[in-house]
Amino acid sequence: MDERELLHLTADYAADFLATLDDRRITPSATLDELRAQLGGPLPQDGLDPRVVIASLVEGVEGGIVCIPSGRFFGFVIGGALPSSLAADWLTSTWDQNAGLYAGGPAASVVEEVCRGWLAELLGLPAQVSAAFVTGCQMAHVTALAAARHAVLERAGWDVEADGLAGSPKITVVVGAKRHVTLDRALRLLGIGASSLVVVPADDQGRMLVDRLPALDGPTIVCGQAGEVNTGAFDDLNAIADHVAGTDAWFHVDGAFGLWAAASPSLRHLVRGSERADSWATDAHKWLNVPYDSGIAFCAHPEAHRAAMRVTASYLIQPGDDRRDQVDWTPEFSRRARGFTVYAAIRELGAAGIAAMVERSCERARQFAELLRDGGLEVLNDVVLNQVLVRVPADVVTRIQEDGTCWLSGTQWDGDHALRISVSNWRTTPEDVERSAEAILAAATVRA
Repeated sequence: MDERELLHLTADYAADFLATLDDRRITPSATLDELRAQLGGPLPQDGLDPRVVIASLVEGVEGGIVCIPSGRFFGFVIGGALPSSLAADWLTSTWDQNAGLYAGGPAASVVEEVCRGWLAELLGLPAQVSAAFVTGCQMAHVTALAAARHAVLERAGWDVEADGLAGSPKITVVVGAKRHVTLDRALRLLGIGASSLVVVPADDQGRMLVDRLPALDGPTIVCGQAGEVNTGAFDDLNAIADHVAGTDAWFHVDGAFGLWAAASPSLRHLVRGSERADSWATDAHKWLNVPYDSGIAFCAHPEAHRAAMRVTASYLIQPGDDRRDQVDWTPEFSRRARGFTVYAAIRELGAAGIAAMVERSCERARQFAELLRDGGLEVLNDVVLNQVLVRVPADVVTRIQEDGTCWLSGTQWDGDHALRISVSNWRTTPEDVERSAEAILAAATVRA
């Protein structure tokens, strides 16, 4: 078997897929049963030529691929993949480094060090922040909140790494009513249940009402939000930071996509106060447009971060105190070298290009809102970022998805059915928005 021939064949398949994105339905064409029939069957007893395997895989999945890389995919705040980040992802698999240890991939370790500094500057974070490259914002929350748990309990005289949570002082977590669900699950994974939450009401855009923040006493974590997932609205992070200042509480920011507003001079005001937080969670597979999966946790207190994550084992000890063993900063032991794609994306765009990409997405969101309003639909949110929330009957979202021109998801907003448009793909053009808005309006005018 000629590996070069196989890889060229695979690259041709990939290039053909990307070249036909403009003409493809965004929605899969195959049913669940059809996919199971196409891809399933008994356990293979004999092997096949790798070229046959790849060709049959491409054929088998064709009807079940969502065209997420397309400029007309607007679901779930998902970016595309920049050309250099896609190529770097291929190389990441080719190099096959185990990025848990410096010894398993020195270049991977150094790339993460470099990206940490670049990202801190880009996102307006303190220069000394530590970072963890993880699967997504879910695990970024777990990582950052583990550091928070360590710190607030240490301040109360409790060693959670040695003694666990049984018998520890209770941790209170202050959250907004419109927080993302990944916060709750991260806390649950860390042994902090729903009874520990103090939920602060939100306004009609999903912003925490900061004048309703409780007094902070004892081990406390306060979670602010940079970008509500339906409306794009930002909590007043500076006011939250003021409330936390002078206490022993920890301030964590959920910035899954909204933290990237800091990269834009015209949008940076939205995250004012974020730099005063203790930890942050974000995704690179959203607005940095690198392939899945890529999340990042940052911590302003590297000692707390490392104390929460560090592992020790005699066989891991290698000479060289100045190197970065990533296992000391992330929940995973063996892990993919995610830094390469982030590195490539930043090198391809530079700070100016990243700012332009973020601003362009926001322009397209405003274009969407204008076209849909002009077509008679009600936009429910102030379009401050890249999210557009539109009141529609539930069946409209189904018709849009079945049409296949574009893809977006439905949601519930204060008891109303709505569709949620997320513009975060570098490929999205004004023509993509016009074509998609036309399909949305057509679906909205057809009532069963």
